[in-house]
Amino acid sequence: MNIIILGAGQVGGTLAENLAREANNVTIVDSDIDRLSILKHRLDIRTVQGHASYPDVLIKAGIEDADMLIAVTSSDETNLVACQVAYRLFNTPLKLARIRSSAYVDYQEKLFSAETFSIDFCISPEELVTEQISCLIEFPGALQVLDFAGEQLRLIAVRPYFGGTLVGKNLGSLQEEMPNVNARVIAIYRGLRSIPLSASTVIEIGDEVFVLAATSQIETVMAGMRKVERHYKNIIIAGGGNIGERLALSLEKKYHVKIIEHQLKRSNYLAEVLQKTTVLHGDSTDRELLLNENIDYTDVFIALTNDDEVNIMSCIQAKRMGARKAIALITRPAYVDLIEGSDIDIAISPQQTTIGSILAQIRRGDIVKVHSLRRGAAEAIEVIAHGDEETSKVVGREISQLQLPKGAIIGAVVRDKKVILPEPETVIESNDHIIIFVIEKKSIQDVERLFEVNLAFV
Repeated sequence: MNIIILGAGQVGGTLAENLAREANNVTIVDSDIDRLSILKHRLDIRTVQGHASYPDVLIKAGIEDADMLIAVTSSDETNLVACQVAYRLFNTPLKLARIRSSAYVDYQEKLFSAETFSIDFCISPEELVTEQISCLIEFPGALQVLDFAGEQLRLIAVRPYFGGTLVGKNLGSLQEEMPNVNARVIAIYRGLRSIPLSASTVIEIGDEVFVLAATSQIETVMAGMRKVERHYKNIIIAGGGNIGERLALSLEKKYHVKIIEHQLKRSNYLAEVLQKTTVLHGDSTDRELLLNENIDYTDVFIALTNDDEVNIMSCIQAKRMGARKAIALITRPAYVDLIEGSDIDIAISPQQTTIGSILAQIRRGDIVKVHSLRRGAAEAIEVIAHGDEETSKVVGREISQLQLPKGAIIGAVVRDKKVILPEPETVIESNDHIIIFVIEKKSIQDVERLFEVNLAFV
């Protein structure tokens, strides 16, 4: 696939790395020659220096033969114009744009069409990160919460701890310990590696366990992995930018929310748009401010400024002063692995969150959801089976007969709104939604090919 990426920032660079790894022809465009040189040296990609929306720059990048344009520059306006130029002048088949401002996102149905700005898929990192954090707050103790099949099914990542009924037990006892729960452990990471699963595999403290379960039963599953945590009530958000504002708006109806913003003008704006949130003008690393705002009674401290170092330092300080949980937004991948699991409970990477939504548009076959896991090393995907026994490699066949690549596990099947935890003899039917956990990303293309239908399918 010939793919042009506009913008060589954190998202563009990480996306280029993922796509180049999957044997796509990738060209990345940016005005910053230094950024391009770093990526060119590290990845097998083409680079073009220039303004991302200029037609002559796009021609140099190969827009006339491109299958897809992904505009992820730091400017919404540049991304919008680039997609429109690609549509009007070059008839590019698929155009994706990152749009950060809610002023555009809130009107996307009217704005993003052939008559206005021709964008096939709008990517809003702020919206995606807000949804991710909201899910983590809804399920205390979870490291990651991902939804599938219209939120009927969720995949949670959790670290087992004392008090969980399943800790120290083997996977074969899962049904016995939770007889009325529709759940399945689909991966366990011990240290940096995924361990083989069998009925005798024991869940240990310190593991990172991925469990698929019906959404209504997530809390029961969590109780099996660790002592039940009380629901969150008091939340402090550090940083009143786009993400901080969105998150406060989504949480303030259910939780007691405070937001700290260091710019006075922005603070005044937030005080006008937020109805129930307490807006504080100040520095989120100010110890006295945190003491005055009862940091020791805070359930979750969430640092969402645009400075990684400020997010890290404010979270560490808040946690040591008594905050129950600390979540930090971290844009530099090198920082994420260093800090998560220390004083900072969860590090959120906007790049990985954004990339999953982009990959869902790129994958072959009818793949409707892609979630990037373990810093992009693994994926959880939702794919719809189509065709019949003549045109499909999966429809009408038992799971035991499928030629799944090594490291790919079918965790669940959703059929007519019913969640099925499949057995080896379960037969795949057309229109089934199938949730697959792929431990090694190199197996993704084999999974895609398996679920493609041949040309006879109409």
